[in-house]
Amino acid sequence: MNFQKHNNIGGWVVFAIALITYWLTMEPTASYWDCGEFIAIAYKLEVSHPPGAPLFMLMGRLFSFLSFGDVTKVAYWINFSSVLAGAFTSMFLFWSITLFGRKVMRITRSEELTDDRTWVLMGAGLVGSLCYTFADSAWFSAVEAEVYSMSSFFTAFVVWAMLKWDVIEDESKANRWLLLIFYMMGLSIGVHLLNLVTIPALALIYYFKKYTPGPWGIVATMLVSLFIIFFINDLIIPGLPDLAGKFELFFVNSIGLPFGSGAIFFATILLAALIYGIVWSQKKVRAVLNTFLVATAFILIGYSSYTMIVIRSNFNTPINQNDPSDIMSFVRYLKREQYGSRPLLYGQYFTAQLVGYDQGAPVYVKGKTKYEIADRKLSYKYDPKDQTILPRIWSTDPEHQRIYRDLLELRPDEKPTFVDNIRYMFVHQIGWMYGRYFMFNFAGRESDNQNANWLRPGQWFEKLPPTLAENEGRNNFFMIPFILGLVGMFYQSVNNTRNFVVVALLFVLTGVALVVYLNSPPTEPRERDYIYTGSYYAYCFWIGFAVIALADWLKKFTGNLKTAGIAATIVCLSAPVLMAKDGWNDHNRSKRYFSVDSAINYLQSCAPGAILFTGGDNDTFPLWYSQEVEGVRTDVRVIVLSYYNTDWYINQTMRQTYESKPFPYTLTSQNYRQGGPNDYLPYDERFNIASMDLHQFLDALKKDHKGLRLYPNANATPSREITLKVDVNKVRSLGIVPAELDSLIVPVMRLKMRQGANGLEKKDLAMLDVLATADWERPLYVNNTSLAQFNVDLTPYVVQEGNAYRILPVLNPDPNNDLVNTKVSFENMTKKFQFRGLDDPDIYYTQDYRSFVQNHRSSFNSLAQAQIAQGDTAKARETILFSLEKMPDEGVRYDFTTAQTVELLFEVGEKEKAVQIATLLSTRYDEQATYYLAKREYGRDVQIPIFLLGQLQRVLYAYGESDLAKKLEESYDRHNQAFQTRTINRSDF
Repeated sequence: MNFQKHNNIGGWVVFAIALITYWLTMEPTASYWDCGEFIAIAYKLEVSHPPGAPLFMLMGRLFSFLSFGDVTKVAYWINFSSVLAGAFTSMFLFWSITLFGRKVMRITRSEELTDDRTWVLMGAGLVGSLCYTFADSAWFSAVEAEVYSMSSFFTAFVVWAMLKWDVIEDESKANRWLLLIFYMMGLSIGVHLLNLVTIPALALIYYFKKYTPGPWGIVATMLVSLFIIFFINDLIIPGLPDLAGKFELFFVNSIGLPFGSGAIFFATILLAALIYGIVWSQKKVRAVLNTFLVATAFILIGYSSYTMIVIRSNFNTPINQNDPSDIMSFVRYLKREQYGSRPLLYGQYFTAQLVGYDQGAPVYVKGKTKYEIADRKLSYKYDPKDQTILPRIWSTDPEHQRIYRDLLELRPDEKPTFVDNIRYMFVHQIGWMYGRYFMFNFAGRESDNQNANWLRPGQWFEKLPPTLAENEGRNNFFMIPFILGLVGMFYQSVNNTRNFVVVALLFVLTGVALVVYLNSPPTEPRERDYIYTGSYYAYCFWIGFAVIALADWLKKFTGNLKTAGIAATIVCLSAPVLMAKDGWNDHNRSKRYFSVDSAINYLQSCAPGAILFTGGDNDTFPLWYSQEVEGVRTDVRVIVLSYYNTDWYINQTMRQTYESKPFPYTLTSQNYRQGGPNDYLPYDERFNIASMDLHQFLDALKKDHKGLRLYPNANATPSREITLKVDVNKVRSLGIVPAELDSLIVPVMRLKMRQGANGLEKKDLAMLDVLATADWERPLYVNNTSLAQFNVDLTPYVVQEGNAYRILPVLNPDPNNDLVNTKVSFENMTKKFQFRGLDDPDIYYTQDYRSFVQNHRSSFNSLAQAQIAQGDTAKARETILFSLEKMPDEGVRYDFTTAQTVELLFEVGEKEKAVQIATLLSTRYDEQATYYLAKREYGRDVQIPIFLLGQLQRVLYAYGESDLAKKLEESYDRHNQAFQTRTINRSDF
């Protein structure tokens, strides 16, 4: 048997399996989270969030050409780039396992690759690579337009290339592989930096081939590999642009030359020095220096994709995050300065008191003729007694502090100790935020709900309520992949210790070490298992080696290695087969469109020329995609609040984008400059003012009135209440307030700071500026998340129009119910909204999708409730039935909003349907409460069904359904009593 031929065929077979799997389950449009942003920036070559992904962007642009002008297919083909990258990752993993497997089997020469050994190696490669193909995190990333699939491809490629280098004896040919590796690493910088973490493992492969191993040699190799990482990650990526910035500053500010002259001079000098060094080292036969310089050149060639960021930023693209249009802003972009920093080796506990701060290096921005100092970087100082080495519990966010205390069982006034700090690192960061994800991939998971745990043996056959048993995110692999990995790990450690160290180092560096380096806060907006895909990739080597181990053991009984190898392969293939079977339904996104539909529904909720404030990734990025790619409602300007705190973003709103006109502001860009007195305006009670007029306040800020400067570097807010006078006649003439709400129009809006807010952020000031300056001629909208993120409470002055809330000068007399523009909302929601696939029981929806469906159901309920209040029962009935038709239980299970729908059905005369849904819901809630109470769980999972049982039984009693209400009351009382009793017992304990 020809090993090389079958090895090539085997790799391509795995590629085909992965390609077909990922292609069939690929999402056809823009998924939630960053995907919408990445597709949009790839399609029009725009600037994504720091530190950017220019190569991913360029590759996405190339794939978008396959849409042949059909904008609805752009996302499909950019998603396909991840499919292709994922398939290639599996292929290179197959070849890497067979190359490593030769060493495990102690095969040193090609002639030792007999037929029986080839069968075993093919089986090892097949099992290991397919386990990665069907691993939860790898599969998830391979079917959407995110950087992680392409990043995994680069990781798999450089490991395979290093193993190819290892088997080549001709040193001149081998060095070409090293240069290819460095070039690929340079390219990978334009996708994601995870590839750099493989360098220590690759360095060990180099060391084991070139030198006789010894403890000090391994230490030296590790130090050299760390230097290479430092050289690329610190000296090249931000270091060279930073140095170019120093030249630029000197040439422009000191010599008076034009902008860009210093950066061009530096680039010229660097290029000339590199060329000279390569030529000189070649002539002088300085092999090590020459290899180093050529490798650096190849890294820089790959890294050059980042020039696209600066080039496109200078074109003022609609998405131009951080505006890295000059060398100074580009350096800040690369360093991700907008995200702040986390302590790594030394820093504060979350209870530390701030005792002061030091001003650091100046922050330069481009002025008219030179670079000007806009701000200075601050470093905060804490009491040394409140600091520690390796700080893990560091975040001062109130919610994070609460979680720290809950996890560590600290009293409200108790300070943490170093033991608490380390316990948190091992139990929560490594155990929960990594170990749980690891077991998701190789053992299974309870469900797709946020913070669900991995599936333990005691849960394999437990009886579950249907709502949990039928959760398609519940995967049970019976721990077979995990156990196979342990077998392969042990076998390699005994039979091939050197390369065991290589794989183990790769596994640790891309897993546990990455956890320690990232030092994440205690909670994340979503599960971030995709960060550690490199670790799961490494573990699949050991799963593959389990075939070799099992074949070696079976050989004792069969007497034939080929037969043993085939048998071992068949047995071990149970792992990927089980992973594929259980994982298919929850990774199949092939018919999902509601991420884009929900975005379109937001946009269609807005009046022409509107401004829509959003507060998070999922209610921003899909909207960007819809506008930039599909051209939906480009008259609406989508403003994400986290960016609205920056001057570059506010400056962008002062320009026209598509049909969206510049924002009307009273304040100037100078008033909004970063580092200026209006970054944050703290409330100061020394003013002793009950309320302040918004127009007068803006005028004083514009003139930089000294009376507001109670702090050295910041203006103050004189009052916690801001008033805005309203021209009632003008508002009525504009026709923006519906007739049924006309009596609620107020001559003065009184906007109060939220409880806990002690000042105005720049986003609050900018929003208030637009609100006052537009004078109701520019429609302003907020969504649920942005409404809660302003420090000013807008809730009393918003009116629902579809799925968004319009800011209007009408005062809501009932805080428990939304004001609704019933005519506009009904028109938007029933004529303009899209609900593709929500009635299809065969489509799987994750928690993200279910949350947006819940949001839509709630909006329909509010509309129907308002219609009933106006006496239009017929219209309310039409609204509720439309909602149930478009979002039925068969497609997306009813949620807690449906309990209110039941009451509305009674109101509009749909008694039979109300009883039917109430019966269905009560059965589910009863089952859920019974299950969670039996498990002694007392959180939201048990509280919500108990609460909803109580709500349903009250509704049923109110509408005369006493028999059913009595049954629900009995269930409610039983569960509530059990909950109260056990909660008290736990408290006493």
